[in-house]
Amino acid sequence: MADEQPTLAPGEPAATPAAPRDAAATEGVEEARKAGRGGVFVLAAKVFFQLVGFAQQALLPQAIGLAGYGGFSRVFAPVSVVSNVIVFGFTQGVSRTVAGAGDKEREAFRAAYRVHLALGLAMALAFLALSPAIAWFQHAPHITRPLMVMSALLLAYGAYAPLIGYLNGKGQFGRQASLDMIAATLRTTGLVGLGYVFRSQWDDGVLGSAVGAVAAAGVVLLLALSMTGTGARATPAAAEDPRVPRALPYFIGLAPVMLAQLFTSGLMQADITVLGHFVSAAAPADAAAPQKLADEWVGVYRACQLFAFLPYQLLFSVTQVLFPMLAKAAKEGDKEAVPRLVARGARLDVLVTGLFASVVVTLPASLLGFVYGPDVSARGAATLRILGLGQASFAIFGLATTVLVSLSRERTAMRLTALALAANFAFGWLLVGRAAFGGPQLVAAATATTLSIVAALGYATYTLRREAGAFVPPKTALRVGGLLLGLTAAGQLVPRLSKALTVPACLGVVATYVLALVLTGELGRDDLAVVRGVVARRRKST
Repeated sequence: MADEQPTLAPGEPAATPAAPRDAAATEGVEEARKAGRGGVFVLAAKVFFQLVGFAQQALLPQAIGLAGYGGFSRVFAPVSVVSNVIVFGFTQGVSRTVAGAGDKEREAFRAAYRVHLALGLAMALAFLALSPAIAWFQHAPHITRPLMVMSALLLAYGAYAPLIGYLNGKGQFGRQASLDMIAATLRTTGLVGLGYVFRSQWDDGVLGSAVGAVAAAGVVLLLALSMTGTGARATPAAAEDPRVPRALPYFIGLAPVMLAQLFTSGLMQADITVLGHFVSAAAPADAAAPQKLADEWVGVYRACQLFAFLPYQLLFSVTQVLFPMLAKAAKEGDKEAVPRLVARGARLDVLVTGLFASVVVTLPASLLGFVYGPDVSARGAATLRILGLGQASFAIFGLATTVLVSLSRERTAMRLTALALAANFAFGWLLVGRAAFGGPQLVAAATATTLSIVAALGYATYTLRREAGAFVPPKTALRVGGLLLGLTAAGQLVPRLSKALTVPACLGVVATYVLALVLTGELGRDDLAVVRGVVARRRKST
């Protein structure tokens, strides 16, 4: 988007000049305000999405059972890899096209939408064809039908994501946020509701949840279409306008974005995919229901992922604010601003990541028990403690790739993610394949994930220091890393707490983490001054 307006943090109001000099200045201020309000809408939708998603993961095992939860997790893993490519790639592609099309936005949208519909159909059909092979690799023939049903979800997303991109490109953030919140609510209702019905009537909650997800996506697609339409057919003159994309060049420009997202999504789901393969293969044949037992262990691992992924998910806004600031500094050739922004953003990322991770590694049994109950807590606490460290590293790795992309090093970021994905599969195949059935396999999968991401993060740190001249300050990395390792060791002495004590214990861990940073000199008066400045600006603007 060729926009010279200042970039605002989500929710940050633009400074209002006392007397704008002309209409252009007034228009610029209004656009900045609109961007700030848009940030608030999108951020609120994201928080709502996370809360509903958390509730969904807590309710689903109750609706379809722990084994059903594990079975659906095996379906969700490959589906989410493809759906993330569709949602992020298609949304970004259309948003940029519409934003730069001016008075030809409807014609540009129609041209881009046709490309995305064709791509979405091709990807959905490919997934449908590959569903039996995916189930075969997992040694789980019972997930074949749900996988095939979920290909319809990919088709719906292929038609829906461009509509969200259109709203985003038009700056209609309120509508975009409302659709996201409606989608989250309907999806949770469909997954849990139809999952429960199918389990009760036909003992197939996994299939019911798949049907529920598709039904919800269909409803949201119709609602989005009623808001956006499908654009306008280009006249012969408009078809020659460079702002109206042509199919092949548009696809070529879109491909790198989709490929990069494919590697990132694959990295997030590689461990549970490898685990599913080996846990089914190793399930004891003399068990009453070997496949159900295997699904239960996958469900336990998925429960661990819910908490371990929190730092990565909650730090999305940090990377979204840092990205445009870095891109602008790099474009203007400000060699001093780039390393300064990178160091500040990376330090903030590490401090916030450590805050969330400290609770996970100290109280894994209590967190799992709070949401899933004592059985999952006993079976997954050791796994969550290790996975918490690995996914904290993944959050910082995500920042590293974001910084590289903002510095126009997209291929470098893609290469790093691909290497991390390959390492995750390699470590997983080696460690999980040699572990005993059940708990040891979960620990092995978490260990493989942690080793691969830490190794990739080390390489990313070296690359960023070479490309940007800075990344996480070494003292910050040592203080936060040492503190997390200490809390991980101390957490092994903490028993599973009751639900009534878990929340106060989490607050206690947070207070301990902050106090330790103050005592070690990581947090000081400068940080307090920054916080006071932000609060003062907020009060003045209200």
